[in-house]
Amino acid sequence: MSIRDWPEGERPREKLLALGSAALSDAELLAIFLRVGVKGRSAVDLARDLLASFGGLRPLLEAEQARFCAEHGLGEAKFVQLQASLELSRRHLASQLERGGALTSPTLVRAFLASQLRHLGHEEFAALFLDTRHRVIRFESLFRGTLDSASVYPREVARRALELGAGAVIFAHNHPSGVAEPSDADRRITTRLSEALGLFEIRVLDHFVVGDGEVISFAERGWL
Repeated sequence: MSIRDWPEGERPREKLLALGSAALSDAELLAIFLRVGVKGRSAVDLARDLLASFGGLRPLLEAEQARFCAEHGLGEAKFVQLQASLELSRRHLASQLERGGALTSPTLVRAFLASQLRHLGHEEFAALFLDTRHRVIRFESLFRGTLDSASVYPREVARRALELGAGAVIFAHNHPSGVAEPSDADRRITTRLSEALGLFEIRVLDHFVVGDGEVISFAERGWL
């Protein structure tokens, strides 16, 4: 049976319009993105098959082009559309932070940092540079690769903070393993950065570690 033959309240598009996007399942949202199914399978059926094949929504959204396009019902055009949609989502979160008082919404900060770092297959160390009123000046990636005390340079971070006229900084980095629990090296790096920036009266307000589905805050742990 085609989706257009379903009861109106069960059709994904009509359901979204009536109840909002949060009311839809992953398969229903994906079906709206797909628009059409394949022979003998509705868009919702195809979406369910794809979620099962990839092992969930996140692996599907983060799949490499070759893997994504190899699935029946997908292809290069859908891959391009998906990447554009994901980038729009990241930019939307970024625009909400710009000059908007990052610290007034810890949930937004977490969501933004996760959107920027969670999908990366390598470690990346980044910073939200803030002015003295804790408004966002800029988000920048600073270092990448295996992060330890030898690969993160406090002098370079301090120089960049001074160039931007920052009065405070929020650091973040990801753990590609998916385990967000901070390591001893993470704590040592944070201490060194806090001491270096403190010489210029620039405060380190927090350091977030982004894992798979979890973002841990140093400040909430009482480590800053």
